[in-house]
Amino acid sequence: MATPQSRPTSRGTPPQAPPVLVPNLYLDSGRVVEPKSGQFKPVLDESGKRADPFDVADHLTAKYQRFCVVDLEGLRRNRAQLEYLQELSRSGELWVDAGLRTGDQVIDILVTGARRAVLSTGFLLGPKELRRAWRLSTEILFAVEMEGPVVRPRGNDWDGQPAAETVASARAVGVADVILRSRNAPIDWSLVRQLAAGGPIWVGGDGESTLRSRLPASGAVGGFFDPSRNLLLGSEETE
Repeated sequence: MATPQSRPTSRGTPPQAPPVLVPNLYLDSGRVVEPKSGQFKPVLDESGKRADPFDVADHLTAKYQRFCVVDLEGLRRNRAQLEYLQELSRSGELWVDAGLRTGDQVIDILVTGARRAVLSTGFLLGPKELRRAWRLSTEILFAVEMEGPVVRPRGNDWDGQPAAETVASARAVGVADVILRSRNAPIDWSLVRQLAAGGPIWVGGDGESTLRSRLPASGAVGGFFDPSRNLLLGSEETE
């Protein structure tokens, strides 16, 4: 009796997950603000009333499931708005960029209920603090602030270092997720593709439409963007 032959199976490359888009929510002394012409302006609704940060958080999580609070008090004065972060964490998956200077401050952010904390070459005191942060928690992302192909000088050990070298040193520590930020020039997508081959890369500083069109081919896992006023207010209209 003939034995049945097994049906051949397909072993093609599994489909790549779509890139993750993370909207930024800028918070200044409990107020929602937006960057405009180098300054931060309050976000007002149609009646001229200040946007409620908790309503904004609900709008963002309804569409994107997560959002990143850019804590301007933390960035400017090294005083994160912990009470607000604790309340905002109830709206959905909260990520926080608060200009952390030391590894120990990561715990202050995560105990608020935030899912992930962002550290960066722009504020962290140096590689030693990155290693300390990683020992305390793996729920961190490391942002490399670039000017062209090198790290933007901000007065620490990363000044002027090639961005690729900084990424490699972070991954040697154990940090997996790295954000590339190039605020004064367009992002170098060839560098994104190069570094994405070695681990999860995120892109910061581009608009939502650019991220949607460029991320899939770049190999990056996601990107951060500044949402429109209508999105912050939950309007169905688009700008």
